[in-house]
Amino acid sequence: MNGEERRKNILRILSTSDKPVAGVKLAEEFSVSRQVIVQDIALLRANGEDIFSTNRGYLIRKSREFTRVLKVIHTDDEVEEELSMIVDLGGMVKDVFVYHKVYGVVKAEMNIKSRMDIKNYMNEISSGKSSLLKNITSGYHYHTILAESEEILDLIQQEFKERGFLAKLQDYEPVNFWEE
Repeated sequence: MNGEERRKNILRILSTSDKPVAGVKLAEEFSVSRQVIVQDIALLRANGEDIFSTNRGYLIRKSREFTRVLKVIHTDDEVEEELSMIVDLGGMVKDVFVYHKVYGVVKAEMNIKSRMDIKNYMNEISSGKSSLLKNITSGYHYHTILAESEEILDLIQQEFKERGFLAKLQDYEPVNFWEE
């Protein structure tokens, strides 16, 4: 087994382990010295792997977070559908914000990651205590969406596009958050 194959196997072992894996154990597994494992870990880190050391061994951070901001428009009746599409495809709605011509950016944290969160949010909105932020800008608003991969964000964006939820930027909006 060459070094590249060994490093792939080290990644596999670390990715599937729920607890730290000792360097000595890895060295025994691959019939190499502990120093070779230390060098392999250093190379994996240099290539972007999020591996860290504990007093009990090596761990790999399993949850990487990717972010994308989408500008959307839809009716009040489509809010639950919009949020459900995001969480059902594996995303989390971090926030909602609008660009208002007079007030600038108005933003609210949402942190919606499940159907239960959506239900609670919809109950709060329907109670009449507050109205949807999107309504101060004729339905146009943005969401910061978090996911474990770019592929999940791509799926969400594609679903929004197919459903007609994606919106074009206006001249007064300073940043283009997504490309067609």
